[in-house]
Amino acid sequence: MISKGHFLNNIFKPSDFSDEELAAIIPKFKKVAFSKNDFILEQGKTENHYWFIESGFVRSYVVNTEGKDISTNFYTVGDIAIDWTSFFLRNPTRENIQALTDCVCWQLDFDTFQELFHSIRSFREQGRTTLVNSYFSLKEQSVAMIADQASQRYLKLLREKPHIIQNISLKHIATYLGVTDTSLSRIRKEISSE
Repeated sequence: MISKGHFLNNIFKPSDFSDEELAAIIPKFKKVAFSKNDFILEQGKTENHYWFIESGFVRSYVVNTEGKDISTNFYTVGDIAIDWTSFFLRNPTRENIQALTDCVCWQLDFDTFQELFHSIRSFREQGRTTLVNSYFSLKEQSVAMIADQASQRYLKLLREKPHIIQNISLKHIATYLGVTDTSLSRIRKEISSE
């Protein structure tokens, strides 16, 4: 029996899954610890795992044509750190996913994910919901990069994910928002003086 305090019970809530389903799902995950700066996924490799973060902070980034790394997302407790496209299409990723702090993650491999997805309806529904929400989030971010001022993007991040602002370096946040470190410092100053 899985203990009630098990981290994955926060993800697979007993209200959404039967005891039998939880007993089939949770033991399939493997606990993995990463040290700060370890790569969870490296550019050029195929995403073979679905990762839930129990503790710590992780970021995904791509290297641009000038050789600079640009943050594409940040992940923390309860988030899934994954390159969805590489995972489902089975092709090499263009992203890197790296631990910004020491992290504890729960890993589910591709084949086991497929097995659970096809055999447990509630797992499939939760997976679909997660994928759709991830797509909406990505779409919203790409439109915001075009249509919103940098200060609006910063305020939205501050409002929706204050823990990211408090725990991630300004240089990583700046690349995520599409601004320089200097511009971000100016935006923060202007906001704090309002």
